[in-house]
Amino acid sequence: MMSTASTPAPGRLLKMKDVERETSLHRATIYRRIAADEFPRPRPIGGGRVAWLESDIEAWKADVLANAN
Repeated sequence: MMSTASTPAPGRLLKMKDVERETSLHRATIYRRIAADEFPRPRPIGGGRVAWLESDIEAWKADVLANAN
């Protein structure tokens, strides 16, 4: 059995539809910003699938809001 006492939980894994909903960005815009290093990259999770860490998306949103003015 794995112990989680010393390791913080990584948070939720988000699919593209979740990321689109959270950011109000279209799929093509997300990939365009990833290519320009302006958006978090997805992480491989096996079976050819990728997902974003919720914490990465939340940090990106906080940065966008902080730099909005």
